[in-house]
Amino acid sequence: MITINEHYLKLQASYLFSDIARRVAAFQEKNPQIEVIKLGIGDVTKPLPAACISAFHKAIDEMAVDSSFRGYGPEQGYAFLREAIATHDFQARGADIGADEIFVSDGAKCDTGNIQELFSQQTRIAIPDPVYPVYLDTNVMAGRTGSYKDGRYEGIVYLDSTWENNFVPSLPEQKVDLIYLCFPNNPTGSTITKAELQNWVEYARETNALILFDAAYEVFIRDESLPRSIYEIPGAKEVAIEFRSYSKNAGFTGTRCAYTVVPKECRAYDSMGTKQLLHPLWNRRHCTKFNGVSYPVQRAAEATYSAEGKVQVRELADYYLKNAALVRQEMAHLNFRFVGGENSPYVWIDGGRDSWEFFDMLLNKAGVVCTPGAGFGRCGNGYIRISAFNSPENVQKAMTRIREALS
Repeated sequence: MITINEHYLKLQASYLFSDIARRVAAFQEKNPQIEVIKLGIGDVTKPLPAACISAFHKAIDEMAVDSSFRGYGPEQGYAFLREAIATHDFQARGADIGADEIFVSDGAKCDTGNIQELFSQQTRIAIPDPVYPVYLDTNVMAGRTGSYKDGRYEGIVYLDSTWENNFVPSLPEQKVDLIYLCFPNNPTGSTITKAELQNWVEYARETNALILFDAAYEVFIRDESLPRSIYEIPGAKEVAIEFRSYSKNAGFTGTRCAYTVVPKECRAYDSMGTKQLLHPLWNRRHCTKFNGVSYPVQRAAEATYSAEGKVQVRELADYYLKNAALVRQEMAHLNFRFVGGENSPYVWIDGGRDSWEFFDMLLNKAGVVCTPGAGFGRCGNGYIRISAFNSPENVQKAMTRIREALS
């Protein structure tokens, strides 16, 4: 008799964004005349940068010629892209990361979900609340949690991120092994200072823990005092793995390209307490279960580091940050408390009521889709997330509708 992985049965009935999609579809079916403005899911709306399109076309032409055709590429990524990443994303900011420590993939979501395969079932997990659902759900699937009770899974150490701590969680009071951090944060849009991040690195070093650092939104940082990478912090290479993506900085949500950094000195321990390096383990997992990102896509990603590509990527991020500024302006006018939107494309708003109630009100009265904070964890209840990923015209229209709905 074939049996299932029963840990999947612990998962809540629906994935957050699937639940949102169902509610929106039901609304549109009943109200086909209303144009729904979607400021919920963090999907980009602008096309790929011109530099990427040019590189894409050139690479496709290469694939049409015998002499330049490429079949399977290196699972870890082509050297041209890995070297560009190391030079521009890390070494240029004083972070000593080598090209051979970078693993190119088809998405940071995949990598943050798959990385937990390296760690034992007994690993004690610390996850912020509110949080990007993938971190939590993949550990539930792997069997590292108990049952779901009172809005949380047993066996997880939750790191409360609240208004009182500026949505930067405090160090755990109990010992943990694996820590998930995301800054600029999804969903709250909050950022972390170098001093605060240093505290986490020191904690991991002192307790033999490991940090999984999601930096998918670093392109939106405009405050140069804030860290873009955890490897700007001394000692981080031994205790941290970092995830990056081209989805938000270059609009690759439908093109799929990202990378994970596993420094060669990054370590964990076996059951006997012997240090084991994670670089060869991730390399083995990567090569066993992944066949690499396509050559044209990697050439397009490489183009983001060209002189024109850098300008175009910056312009894309500025475009969405201007939308975030419109949201911040309207929320301030309506006297809502909020964070984010300055170094992040997300604005996290205290709605003063149940998250799903606020979501339904905005959908039904304004035709605007947000994301209910409760979907990101218990600490998210009462909040909503508004995304800046849309056109300025639609964002302004949405803000006008919200103002009228709330008047």
